[in-house]
Amino acid sequence: MTVFQLTLTTISPLFRHSLPVYLALCLAVCSVLIATPTLAGSRILGTGAVSAIEGAAGGGLSPWAVLSSTASEQEVGITAAASRAWVDDYQLTVTGASVNIYDRLELSVARQTLDLETVGGELSQDIYGAKLRLLGDVLYHPWGIWSVGVQHKRLVDGAIPTALGADNTRGNDVYLSASKLLFGALAGRNVLLNATLRNTDANQGGLLGFGGDQGNRSWVAEGSVGVFVTPQWIIGTEYRQKPDNLSAAREDDWQSLYSAFFFNKHLSLTGAWLDLGAIAGLPSQRGGYLSLQAAF
Repeated sequence: MTVFQLTLTTISPLFRHSLPVYLALCLAVCSVLIATPTLAGSRILGTGAVSAIEGAAGGGLSPWAVLSSTASEQEVGITAAASRAWVDDYQLTVTGASVNIYDRLELSVARQTLDLETVGGELSQDIYGAKLRLLGDVLYHPWGIWSVGVQHKRLVDGAIPTALGADNTRGNDVYLSASKLLFGALAGRNVLLNATLRNTDANQGGLLGFGGDQGNRSWVAEGSVGVFVTPQWIIGTEYRQKPDNLSAAREDDWQSLYSAFFFNKHLSLTGAWLDLGAIAGLPSQRGGYLSLQAAF
């Protein structure tokens, strides 16, 4: 059995960085599979999470240990994703796709584009990822699910990051994630926990290059807590620690408050409030995030 999952975030202005053929295929698959509910995966609603901004399954800001789609160990799931974040002086657009092979291996690709609304221009990077489930299950294993992942990042144009002092225009992140659902842990409601340990030299996730005069590779922590208000609705918070390699463009940790509603295995809607701190010398970047996800 093959599971197709399409994630569409926001509306038409979002897709100006996407390929027309990709969009046409997404819409075609969406229209066919909404009428075919049996093509949903065997895993429980919501266990594939949503697509993080770097393409892997997780929350908005950080990858989780779960793999994309609701494909089980005898299924293959395909995910396409698009995202938009609005903060005070920037807009971030992300499009991507992933494949879940037998709920063991996830392969992903994403394109990030940061519009520099105040100074003009844009920064873009491509991200190629792989995530391997090491052991466990998010629902029933006493220690949850554990996965290891790698992300290879390449800037499309490194002129601005190099001018700010970045050492490289490409780099690699390696991370270990653990996720666990605690049944009835808060007033009878299920609680979802995730922790990620990442080794990285990326500045602003890679959009400002890799390494710099203040340092290179470092270990950073990421985490999230979510509460299922109902079996279909989860609210929570994410936190992502950041390195600080550039003296010319200091950066802060990222955090969010999110709400996601899973209408069914095919459709979910996610909204979030973001606090990204200083980005490229501009302080207090706060704003919103919106994600519409269709799974097939």
